[in-house]
Amino acid sequence: MWPTRQQQHAQISSALHSHSANVRNLPGAAVNLARDTLAMQFVASLRREDYYRRVQEKLVTARKADPNSGSFDAERAVAYHMQNGNVEEAAWLVFLMTHFARPASSGWLRLQQVYGRLGTGVWDWQTVLNNPQAMTSWLAANSMNIGGKFGNHRKYESLRPNSNRCFGDILLSYVGWIGPAGHQAFFAAKIQQTGNNPATIFDAIYRSMSVKTFGRLAKFDYLALIGRYGIAPIEPGSAYFKGATGPASGARLLFTGSHTGAATEAQLQNWVDELDAGLQVGMAVMEDALCNWQKSPTAFVHFKG
Repeated sequence: MWPTRQQQHAQISSALHSHSANVRNLPGAAVNLARDTLAMQFVASLRREDYYRRVQEKLVTARKADPNSGSFDAERAVAYHMQNGNVEEAAWLVFLMTHFARPASSGWLRLQQVYGRLGTGVWDWQTVLNNPQAMTSWLAANSMNIGGKFGNHRKYESLRPNSNRCFGDILLSYVGWIGPAGHQAFFAAKIQQTGNNPATIFDAIYRSMSVKTFGRLAKFDYLALIGRYGIAPIEPGSAYFKGATGPASGARLLFTGSHTGAATEAQLQNWVDELDAGLQVGMAVMEDALCNWQKSPTAFVHFKG
């Protein structure tokens, strides 16, 4: 337990108990141990959201954004570019963060070495936009020299140029999706098309996303980061259970008592909407907490990678 979060944990656990008694039964969290474990996962997810806010509150130095400085930090690099008005580079880094993800064992090493051309430069957005094939060719020639790993959510990706999940194809699909005018123009057009509701804009972009190998989770993670950093005024209004494994399993366990309990995606969404009316944590936290909780429902595990 994080000492400063004890009160928050108690409040969430109490709210879960109250919801189960007064709104909808939560058989998956009927026993105190399961309910307290779920509450702890909500606390952990809220801490992650707070972390992104703290990263952006302080002035970030250029060294944190330089992959070859020895002080590179991907989360702070995005904040640095936003603080300096470089929305294009910030959004590009969010894409790289989503694609490579962050394993607990090696952190951002793989992203850093690719982004920093193994110490010989930077594959910045403008360079890549002008000639994406140059980055693809460089990666094909240097893939064996790149360390680190892909994160757990992207563990099936490969740096091999002959892979059916090779980065070159993914990069070209991303550049094609964003378009030659860049991220700022892309997001501005979506806002103009859909209006000012953050959830509606999120949904429109989510449904338009045609990046190779980006399934439901990668789309959700990418857009959640875009919203957290203020690159676009968006936030998820849904947990996007269609195509989900962990979050849907967690929701089924909570509301039916079984990972495979009978419930449609629409029912699950209605039920988590009801729950969030009391918890007020938002769908990004709801999705993350349910996914992590269902892996270990009665013993808290702090999932980092």
